[in-house]
Amino acid sequence: MRSIKANLIDIQSKSTYPVEISFDSHIRQIRRIDRKPSMYVSPGLIDAHVHIESSMLVPSEFARWAVVHGTVGTVSDPHEIANVMGMEGVKYMVQDGNKVNFKFNFGAPSCVPATTFESTGAVIDAEGVRELLEMPDIRYLAEMMNWPGVLYKDAEVYKKLEYAKELGLPIDGHAPGLKGEQASNYVAAGISTDHECFTLEEALDKLKCGMKIIIREGSAAKNFEALVSLLADYPDRIMFCSDDKHPDYLMVSHIDELVRRALAKGHDLYHILQAACINPVKHYNLDIGLLEEGDPADFVIIDHPTSFNVQETWINGEKVADHGKTLINSVKSDVINNFSTSPITAQDLQLNIAGQELQAIAAIDHQLITQSEWHPTALLDKEQVSIEEDILKLVVLNRFNTAPPAIAFIKNFGLTSGAIASTVAHDSHNIIAVGTNGTDLTHAINALISSKGGISAVADDQHHILPLPVAGLMSTGDGAEVARQYTAIDQFTKKTLGSTLTSPFMTLSFMALLVIPSVKLSDRGLFDGEKFTFTEVFR
Repeated sequence: MRSIKANLIDIQSKSTYPVEISFDSHIRQIRRIDRKPSMYVSPGLIDAHVHIESSMLVPSEFARWAVVHGTVGTVSDPHEIANVMGMEGVKYMVQDGNKVNFKFNFGAPSCVPATTFESTGAVIDAEGVRELLEMPDIRYLAEMMNWPGVLYKDAEVYKKLEYAKELGLPIDGHAPGLKGEQASNYVAAGISTDHECFTLEEALDKLKCGMKIIIREGSAAKNFEALVSLLADYPDRIMFCSDDKHPDYLMVSHIDELVRRALAKGHDLYHILQAACINPVKHYNLDIGLLEEGDPADFVIIDHPTSFNVQETWINGEKVADHGKTLINSVKSDVINNFSTSPITAQDLQLNIAGQELQAIAAIDHQLITQSEWHPTALLDKEQVSIEEDILKLVVLNRFNTAPPAIAFIKNFGLTSGAIASTVAHDSHNIIAVGTNGTDLTHAINALISSKGGISAVADDQHHILPLPVAGLMSTGDGAEVARQYTAIDQFTKKTLGSTLTSPFMTLSFMALLVIPSVKLSDRGLFDGEKFTFTEVFR
């Protein structure tokens, strides 16, 4: 039996008072004391929606670095690896996560594939979803991205929803821009959360429909500033998430950053911690302690409630992080993959210019949504780009079978030379690349074909690659080293190639995500995410 003396931040009673906590794997006794200790104790933090794969780390390695920031658990959607490896991929995530003392709570991916307009590595139908939902390690039905299927009552979609409801499991949502009657009908199907709101108006509309709002602040999508005011009026219906967190960001902070930022804006400490600690546990029925007698001993020690710097993290009564150092040991992880395509040539990337105007995808920094812009084809040079106008070539190549690449145009990457490529391309994870010329694009893409996954950046004779051997999404290496390599490529992309984006690789990874409007590129062509149909590159 262990014991600590600390000032307990009691979220439910909205008070802080000195206690002595006795615990082993569970909290055995909480006794009030008279003398005020120097440290403070709070329930552990929870990321209420995250794709572990986006950290480029396998689950066991992700856990080693998340605990440093006071995170004791996650609500994790493994649909990235599921789109590559199917049910084998989901089971891989569960098994690898179970190797360490951390509370992953995986969901059954509801949309594999996300759409029928792209090539994917696997399909998980309604019966496969039910098999996953019946596994003890699966806690919910993961984000239902096929909102048209919900609204138009697609039979296969409704089977998945009904299976989750029969088993009493929550259903996560994904409905960017949906409001009014459409949002109400989406919620009526049993969907209870949304993490895609990027305006306060949209979030308020969904709250009125009965949804809980998960405020997202990841490496690419940043909605915290737009939505954090919701804490004041809806503290019981707000959660925090990262959604996608690249390794360099994970080394610096996690949900603890959102707590500190909310405190700096003057929000009530107890409201903030209700969103960061209590609401995910209650909504998803997680086996994560909330500092009550009989609970698992999951908690964090912080310096002071006004600064909220994490000093120690405890899970199941075991200290897993101490003053910025992880105490979880690295474990050996297996490698699984699904990759089969042939190298390309620069000639494969030549377009037939068939019109007076071209449609360009306009990327938006810090957002997953894009806009459509039309520009004169006369702007293009011999490489079929316009560096001056920041109109570059975007390529998506099927990585599961050899096929011709899909090619379109994109703005706002800011590259003045070279090319970058990635096999992290939501959600099917084909190869996606953007570049200023055919030669560098070819080299960047072929480097990933040779390594069977990763991210690459190329300019003339300078070639950089971070291999991601697990499904082309994750490394089995040490998290700090993966973050160092990622940072080096990221800095090369910005300083040498000229990208003006905050996180160019994260932004690139979403340019093939067809379920986020307005225009994206799949391996089969340019896609209008609002009309949900293919669209033309030229007119």
